[in-house]
Amino acid sequence: MLFRTVAATLALTAAPAALAQSLTPAEATAVDKVVADGLAATGTPSAQVAIVRGGRIVLVKAYGTQAGSTPARTDAPYQIASISKQFTAAALLLLEDDGKLSMNDTVAKWLPGISGGDRITIRQLLSHTAGLQDYWPQDYSFPAMETPTTPQAIVDRWAKKPLDFAPGTQWQYSNTGYVVAGLIAEKAAGEPLMTFLQRRIFKPLDITAIDQDKAIGGRFPIGYHRNALGPVRAAPPPAAGWLFAAGELSMSAGDLAKWDVARINRSLLPADDWVAQETPVLLSDGSTTNYGLGVTLAKHDGQPVVEHSGEAVGFLSENIVYPEQKAAIVVLTNADFGDAFVAIAQGIAKVVLPAGADAAEAAKTRAARAMFDSLRNGTLDRRLLTADANYYFTPQVIADYRTSLSALGEPTGFALAGPKRLRGGFVQRRYTVTYPDRKLSIGTFAEPDGAERYEQFLVSPVN
Repeated sequence: MLFRTVAATLALTAAPAALAQSLTPAEATAVDKVVADGLAATGTPSAQVAIVRGGRIVLVKAYGTQAGSTPARTDAPYQIASISKQFTAAALLLLEDDGKLSMNDTVAKWLPGISGGDRITIRQLLSHTAGLQDYWPQDYSFPAMETPTTPQAIVDRWAKKPLDFAPGTQWQYSNTGYVVAGLIAEKAAGEPLMTFLQRRIFKPLDITAIDQDKAIGGRFPIGYHRNALGPVRAAPPPAAGWLFAAGELSMSAGDLAKWDVARINRSLLPADDWVAQETPVLLSDGSTTNYGLGVTLAKHDGQPVVEHSGEAVGFLSENIVYPEQKAAIVVLTNADFGDAFVAIAQGIAKVVLPAGADAAEAAKTRAARAMFDSLRNGTLDRRLLTADANYYFTPQVIADYRTSLSALGEPTGFALAGPKRLRGGFVQRRYTVTYPDRKLSIGTFAEPDGAERYEQFLVSPVN
């Protein structure tokens, strides 16, 4: 429970182009449709959505009903389950900054009796490479969860079993490892983990976060379950104490987005803590886990993605950050069935993120074709040229281009010829123009700063 591996299936695109600061009316309408379709297709009662764009929150919205017929509210705290792990990891990184522990400390230094404790490090606990058996792999609550428990009771029952593998040799998701990590954090901090998080993270970021055991009844969202394609029913929550450090937090999508903004801006935590959390931990054979300290790491179009999902009884959630694009998408739902949380995140990404690399290059090719056509027709727009290019395109040059190119008629093909390169501070591209009986080559230099005016646009014959 508590985690669903979705990073590998996220068909999300992102490119380094700068993001607009706000959603257009058309984008906002498209987001509404994505959410409505995702809820309707699965029967999920409600969703909270937050979108970060250009390093700031541009949308926080709630859809559907969070409890019976009660409309979903943007300030209601949904259970975020395993997304909580990155906060536990952040707490331990802050304690390391305080000189109270080290990521390389062994578990045995802090807690006695843990299997392999003299070989397992805190870093391995946080990266799921410790070998401790997961106490909650199921996607449902098991009989023991009807009775309240404590972190120590979880440790005594699961963290003292034989290890599933030697520490550092494999990656296997383990909620148990995070319960152990949380106990270490409390011992080092000298205060409850939730108190530490409130003082060092939540209050500075103006985040309202509560223990999920307390987010039940009254004004709080109800979690829902569905058996196969049967009716959607309220899911009885587990007894208290089962989610310590591994998935204990409840908060709104808007509040989670504040944390994402801090990640994007490298604020609140020292920059090297963010780097540590987002660095893939390697196994003993040198292979990567694609997991840092509480976050899954991936790339799309060569750009980093920092992601984690969460699953609690009656709740599914997704949090995706695109650091270089200064963007993030948060989707929280009150259903533990279906894929609405992933489908909504994917759909929103297609609406609000810039096009991927292929689409971006296609746009550049269309722009180059438009420039070529303007030269053929003698309608050159000098605003698209730098000062140097304007100097080059004298009336005589423009006349030669128009006369010679227009005589060839309409080209049958116009395509990018090879990858772009950097040259003299400009982005260099080459295009091939095809005619029935000949080909032309176009060499371009363009500004890389977003204006992307042409510094050079030269047409020449080729064999």
